[in-house]
Amino acid sequence: MNIYLKDLMEKDKEFQAIISPIISNPTVQEMKKYRQHYETSCFDHCYMASYYCYLICKKYNLDYKSATRAAMLHDLFLYDWRKRDSNRKGLHAFTHGKCACKNACELFDLNEKEKDIIIKHMWPVTIAFPKSLEGFILTFVDKYCAISESLDVIKSRLFMKKAFRYAYIFLSLIIIKF
Repeated sequence: MNIYLKDLMEKDKEFQAIISPIISNPTVQEMKKYRQHYETSCFDHCYMASYYCYLICKKYNLDYKSATRAAMLHDLFLYDWRKRDSNRKGLHAFTHGKCACKNACELFDLNEKEKDIIIKHMWPVTIAFPKSLEGFILTFVDKYCAISESLDVIKSRLFMKKAFRYAYIFLSLIIIKF
């Protein structure tokens, strides 16, 4: 997770007031045990998504509290989605929203908007689209976070190899020259 952004999130008192009852829950803390994208845990992925949803929804005078809460819980599925499990029916991408919503409802009192946001956050992969702007915002924030988390790892792995480091430097010099 970006250290600068993490520092901003921790200093934002209103964001912390919304998110603290959720992130202090032991079951939510278990999300740290499961990888989401490469080295990013489910917890960190959801924490980042919840902060972006908070900022965007607050800026546009939307229901930022519901968006923040739902974003923190949108991947509360508590299993390694990379491993096939005979108890799970269907592919993870199509089913984990409902699983996360069920788990979240067992722990927290969610409003209808929060439930819809969690269940439908995988649109357009799933055909059911969110009923609210906050839901659409999470779908795009979720994809942005996933791409960002993946690219960070891919970039770092590429630049660890000498040949790619030199190719990057060479390409940079060519671009600067033109």
